[in-house]
Amino acid sequence: MIDIKLIREQRDLVKENIKKKFQEEKLPLVDEVYELDIKYRECKTKADNLKSEKNKLSAQIGSLMREKKVEEANKIKEEIAKINEDIPKLEKEEQELEEQVKKIMMVIPNIIDSSVPIGKDDSENVEIEKFGEPVVPSYEIPYHADICDLYNGLDKEAAGRTSGEGFYFLKGDIARLHSALLSYARDFMISKGFTYCVPPFMIRSDVVTGVMSFKEMEAMMYKIEGEDLYLIGTSEHSMMGRFIGQMLKEEDLPLTLTSYSPCFRKEGGSHGLEERGLYRVHQFEKQEMVVLCKMEDGMDWYNKMWSYTVEFFRSLDIPVRTLECCSGDLADLKVKSCDVEAWSPRQQKYFEVGSCSILGDAQTRRLGIRYKDPEGTKYLCSLNNTVVATPRGLIALLENNYQEDGSLLIPKVLQPYMGGFTKLEKIKKEK
Repeated sequence: MIDIKLIREQRDLVKENIKKKFQEEKLPLVDEVYELDIKYRECKTKADNLKSEKNKLSAQIGSLMREKKVEEANKIKEEIAKINEDIPKLEKEEQELEEQVKKIMMVIPNIIDSSVPIGKDDSENVEIEKFGEPVVPSYEIPYHADICDLYNGLDKEAAGRTSGEGFYFLKGDIARLHSALLSYARDFMISKGFTYCVPPFMIRSDVVTGVMSFKEMEAMMYKIEGEDLYLIGTSEHSMMGRFIGQMLKEEDLPLTLTSYSPCFRKEGGSHGLEERGLYRVHQFEKQEMVVLCKMEDGMDWYNKMWSYTVEFFRSLDIPVRTLECCSGDLADLKVKSCDVEAWSPRQQKYFEVGSCSILGDAQTRRLGIRYKDPEGTKYLCSLNNTVVATPRGLIALLENNYQEDGSLLIPKVLQPYMGGFTKLEKIKKEK
């Protein structure tokens, strides 16, 4: 949510930003909220003036009564009685106008950074840099679900019976490799000075609306029937909610946190071949990083955070690239975002394994997360980034380490989490 001052003072800037995001249908909202804000402030001023007048008149009554000017005192009491009738009406109108302003402000997109490329959708995202040489081996790389099958490591059929489409059982060495990836990600971020957290996996609606747009919420979140609780789509949601309504200490900044959680997403629609495997599922696990810092430090942290994900995947010897998200591909709360994509030797192209975003004060303003410095009270800048999300991280690991004989090399950094094994041998004959 942007600062209402931008609407009051720079409406053209807000409108131009909406155009850059190709959301022209929202343009009338800027003028609408501008007019509502004027009415809200006028109403508030009237109510405040009446309250002030009431206090002055009340003070006069005591003096008049002491001077035995009862008739004058009674006239003032009549004035106060009329004021007491008017104040609740104004307060009700003020509250209604404030709610209308907030409702509209919640759907006006955040101001994007000047460096963001302008484009309508993800097809216009821009490659920034490649890290590591993408390799296409001379032998065929099987589909990742078939690689798992060589190790008897995946059962989607049974998951269909227990939970339906979009769920899975991981078993044996594949399940262990999955856990090793997450454990290594945890320790990797701890080594960067981040504090490890395991948050709640359900959050209330006021947290949900504080961390994401309504459009994202409807597309992603699972609601617990009969309760004001939602399953989290990422641990960033809980981690930001942890500080709702809090005034943080300047000396504690920045807060650098890394969190583990399962994640739950609707992921609607059909996605062809990938539907058969693990690429797009309703439940997965993720190691996340979340930073709360001063606004002026935000871009420095943004660049550090995406570079940590690149470093993580390169330590697994997986080639990656970074992709700048264009204006039309940015969620409404984001100032700037980039994706980290891993190389798929099977598909001979890159696919998304993580996303890094800076949101300015969009989330902290909604959630009321602030700090004080000598200049006064300020909202914090929030950032989030994927360290690794599985199974996508697991898919990249499987494809880039699959050998011609069906064995699987275990990257050196994962070997301590795999009992010292350097490779896995297939335990099931190829069909």
